[in-house]
Amino acid sequence: MPPGPWESCFWVGGLLLWLSVGSSGDAPPTPQPKCADFQSANLFEGTDLKVQFLLFVRSNPSCGQLVEGSSDLQNSGFNATLGTKLIIHGFRVLGTKPSWIDKFIRTLLHAMNANVIAVDWIYGSTGVYFSAVKNVIKLSLEISLFLNKLLMLGVSESSIHIIGVSLGAHVGGMVGQLFGGQLGQITGLDPAGPEYTRASVEERLDAGDALFVEAIHTDTDNLGIRIPVGHVDYFVNGGQDQPGCPTFFYAGYSYLICDHMRAVHLYISALENSCPLMAFPCASYKAFLAGHCLDCFNPFLLSCPRIGLVEQGGVKIEPLPKEVKVYLLTTSSAPYCMHHSLVEFHLKELRNKDTNIEVTFLSSNVTSSSKITIPKQQRHGKGIMAHATPQCQINQVKFKFQSSNRVWKKDRTTIIGKFCTALLPVNDREKMVCLPDPVNLQASVTVSRDLKIACV
Repeated sequence: MPPGPWESCFWVGGLLLWLSVGSSGDAPPTPQPKCADFQSANLFEGTDLKVQFLLFVRSNPSCGQLVEGSSDLQNSGFNATLGTKLIIHGFRVLGTKPSWIDKFIRTLLHAMNANVIAVDWIYGSTGVYFSAVKNVIKLSLEISLFLNKLLMLGVSESSIHIIGVSLGAHVGGMVGQLFGGQLGQITGLDPAGPEYTRASVEERLDAGDALFVEAIHTDTDNLGIRIPVGHVDYFVNGGQDQPGCPTFFYAGYSYLICDHMRAVHLYISALENSCPLMAFPCASYKAFLAGHCLDCFNPFLLSCPRIGLVEQGGVKIEPLPKEVKVYLLTTSSAPYCMHHSLVEFHLKELRNKDTNIEVTFLSSNVTSSSKITIPKQQRHGKGIMAHATPQCQINQVKFKFQSSNRVWKKDRTTIIGKFCTALLPVNDREKMVCLPDPVNLQASVTVSRDLKIACV
């Protein structure tokens, strides 16, 4: 009988030996890698670091492999020719694995082929927040030693991207500082505020820690830092009070954490979806809402920054300016992205008091509103409208001229004016779309007009 697929014969010392591997001609099973997971700690264990580095690759995004030394990395599927993403979680009050980490890793690997390494420092981040802060320096040193092993395998510093959440953002900043600011990128997802708002740049995340540093701020009035810490700092919905998050204490833990964690969910959504989370530089959130910042010419020369894996956030100028505050509005749920439009109203005649007009865009199933205030003795007022549907899908606009609140008699004041709108960024005023006829408004009376904007 001839040898099977896994059989062979050979002569040894004058004897014919027959070797058979497997059974019935089947190939031996390929050994599966042993999957590792995050540790768990409790309030009484949360002092020592016990750091784990878990590698995830695109071919098996749900299976983390524990890698400690260079030999582990070489035998784990780590590819030195790919970019490396390092995810660092923050303070873990209960010593549990972050609920968002699995989805974050899967989404990241689906968006790009890279080495994704999750830094598990559950033990060092559990218990009292101030104890976790004290562990930041020690953790940063351990991560730096690990990254040196990557460099020895041929990884370039510029291909390393650290994504740090809350306290993890400042860990990333300290690691970047240890490498002289030569790591490729650091993304801070609502960098922690307590103990860091007044810290020096050597102690916290700042623009000098990598070739490109960005931060997404969503909870500046509570757990997040309120100052800019990168080249580009996104202050989402002004940086606090995110839509859809609880506003009262009775919501419990969700009230405390929802705004803070919105940065993580925004970033995941940006990786999942093609709709851009684009932001606009402005002196303040109030000025942005008032329509004073319509393009990205200053300081980005019209390259508006976007949240996600776009190189340098889409900013195409060198050298990069530092600590630029940029603003955007979002919806209350994924995919979060909104289209921003300038809305303007031009009065035919001057008035001796402020004029307030509520403007509402309507599409087939969505409405969005904004308020335009025209100061007294001025003809022109403007504001920013955020809408979930593209501008060309909006088919109607409604106006309501706010009453002067006369208690003793009905306000019969009327105004006449011209309405115009344009999608941000407004790089060219010729792209403004205006209603063909003047709008005649009486106080407290809603007026509707058809709005037709061609799709680009």
